Amino acid sequence: MTGSERRSGTALPVPGGLLDRDALAARCREMRARGQRIVFTNGCFDLLHPGHVLYLAEARAMGDALVVGLNADVSVRLLKGAPRPYLRERERAWMLLSLRSVDLVSVFSEETPLELIKAVLPDILVKGGDYRPEEVVGREVVEAHGGSVQIVSFLPGYSSSAMIQRIREGTLPGTPQLP
Repeated sequence: MTGSERRSGTALPVPGGLLDRDALAARCREMRARGQRIVFTNGCFDLLHPGHVLYLAEARAMGDALVVGLNADVSVRLLKGAPRPYLRERERAWMLLSLRSVDLVSVFSEETPLELIKAVLPDILVKGGDYRPEEVVGREVVEAHGGSVQIVSFLPGYSSSAMIQRIREGTLPGTPQLP
């Protein structure tokens, strides 16, 4: 694809690591058979920022492969309200799969990622610091499978909500300290 084609509005290609639930389950079975530890997390990832990048890198470091369950556009709208999502699910998946830390992405449209977690059966289920382990959807499934739930701290000063507010206000406060 040439630069002019990209600028002309040509759709992003479907990323190779974007799998439907059945294909993802099969791939995870293959990885598990090879002895790989699978890490799973989920989210909207509507406006990708340094907090997301660090969170995903920390999650990936816990195992051999990181699987991200990505909320479908309709799910994001229900959770966050209009006008979100700002980026469509295919664009968000493409960005996530462009990160070194993310191996596979699967879009889910249910209210929670529980069915996707049942399909993946991750060794480690990771969520951000706004959760307590007992609140994490899928915890029982993962623990019954012999896995664990890990909570990763937030990078202070970064959140999609804060970014959206700064954009609306036209402000750009000092950049929080990156690790």
